[in-house]
Amino acid sequence: MNDFAHDVLVVGSGAGGAMAAYELTRQGHKVLLLEAGRNYDPRTETPMFRPNSIAPLMGTPTPDKEFGFYDSTVDGGWQVPDEPYTTAEGSEFLWWRARMLGGRTNHWGRYSLRFSEHDFKGKSRDGLGADWPFNYDDIAPWYDKTEALVGVCGTNTGLDDMPPSSEGVLQPPPLPRVPELLIAAAAKKHGITAVPMHRAVLTKPLDDRAACFYATPCGYGCSIGAAFQTTTSLLPMAQATGNLRIITNAMVKIVTTDAQGNVTGISYIDKKTCTEQQIGAKVVVLAASACESARILLNSKNASHPNGLANSSGQVGRNLMDSTGAGLSALVPALMDRPRYNEDGHTANHLFIPWWGHEAQANKELDFPRGYHFELGGRFSEPGAYVSGDLQGYGTALKQQVRAHYGAYVSFALRGEMLPNEHCYMDIDPQVTDKWGIPVPRFHWQWSEHELKQVEHGLKTAKAILETMGATVGELPAAKDAIKKGGEIIHEVGTTRMGSSSKDSVTNQWGQTWDCPNLFVMDGGVFASNPHKNCTLTIMTLAMRNSAWLAAQLEAGKL
Repeated sequence: MNDFAHDVLVVGSGAGGAMAAYELTRQGHKVLLLEAGRNYDPRTETPMFRPNSIAPLMGTPTPDKEFGFYDSTVDGGWQVPDEPYTTAEGSEFLWWRARMLGGRTNHWGRYSLRFSEHDFKGKSRDGLGADWPFNYDDIAPWYDKTEALVGVCGTNTGLDDMPPSSEGVLQPPPLPRVPELLIAAAAKKHGITAVPMHRAVLTKPLDDRAACFYATPCGYGCSIGAAFQTTTSLLPMAQATGNLRIITNAMVKIVTTDAQGNVTGISYIDKKTCTEQQIGAKVVVLAASACESARILLNSKNASHPNGLANSSGQVGRNLMDSTGAGLSALVPALMDRPRYNEDGHTANHLFIPWWGHEAQANKELDFPRGYHFELGGRFSEPGAYVSGDLQGYGTALKQQVRAHYGAYVSFALRGEMLPNEHCYMDIDPQVTDKWGIPVPRFHWQWSEHELKQVEHGLKTAKAILETMGATVGELPAAKDAIKKGGEIIHEVGTTRMGSSSKDSVTNQWGQTWDCPNLFVMDGGVFASNPHKNCTLTIMTLAMRNSAWLAAQLEAGKL
């Protein structure tokens, strides 16, 4: 690297890190990017077109491959060899790590929903949580830029939960499937609207990326670049400028500082040689994921920063949030024995149900303060090793039941907003380290009544819609049993939140830490709240906006 004089050192190659690298290199700044995982090239490694029928256990998820044999996460998961984490007594929390170039963008669901003014100013409305230090109008133009660059399909719905994109930004959505149309008709009878889901999947070609041809699951990875991942878009775009260099298998240990406590660079472990290396930098950007970046900051404590770097507020590791999650499914008789046809589409749901209850919450008609949405399931999908349903008999009669049920189940996956609470945070385990001697995170977790009442409402609503469709739904589980574990939705955010004051936040609106002007955070850690909408689009949008601001500061000689 002696021939590459970088201005900025970026940690992480996922949504935030890759977008930061793209924007900074586009504006002429040299960037050195560190990735803890191995190199990954989806153009050659993606298992597209491989059917479940030739996979072990017909592709069924296992402890080694939680999302199925062909899932694109090559070395990561809930548990990563040599990289433990711990949970406090009485807590349950799952921490997903990708550990590959491109991070979680190789694996994510590609759901791309804008946050709204309602989302950014929740505390002003109901006194709970924290407001973001800017307004929707400040970020709206950057949403346009991000959606156009990434390639997001969808429509402007006119609903208050879905701010519109500028004309020409969104690509056309795929047509709804038959089960989704039936759900939409049933929901409408309850005054609830189903609309096209916004997804980062191309329905028209964009630059050198092809349009989706509706053939293989997005979760396998996408060698043609239709399903967005940074390894087929932002990273090669940044490399094409000549201003980006990438080091993989670089496990960051700490951010280094001088005697006065000013940030000077990074110390990392070369995982191939197990040696510690140090690299200096004018500016350091942490985008390693919310919990990984918080871990790095807490481990970077020294005499000048005794509670961890950039932690004078005491908020690093606090305010840990995930999306709520729960699900309900049922057999719909009207969908049984229907004619077979290709219903793949872009493999995820084409329609979804956005939150419809803002007015009811404002009028105090609901007993929970924040909303949720439903991701809908139901189609002729590729068969696996599992067959659901109350099947009876054997032989020809049994086979006929299975055929009749195929494509006749529909599902509602609830994803909702969580409010921060004092019981949900991460700190550093005082006794446990990873293979390289780096202290590991310890997670503390407890859902509040806000989330449990939200899930209860969601299950009742899903049941009502299913019954309107003619399904038989049994007794609902208690919310505390139905809600997913903390971290299980893989939307953890908030551990280095931004704000308007250094007293109760870690960064300003630009992701610049209050305590260290040349240290930035550009992942989900900066989220002041965790709206029910999936977080990746907003991570990328903030990273683009804040990297543009950082570039201007560098040009002006202020950093």
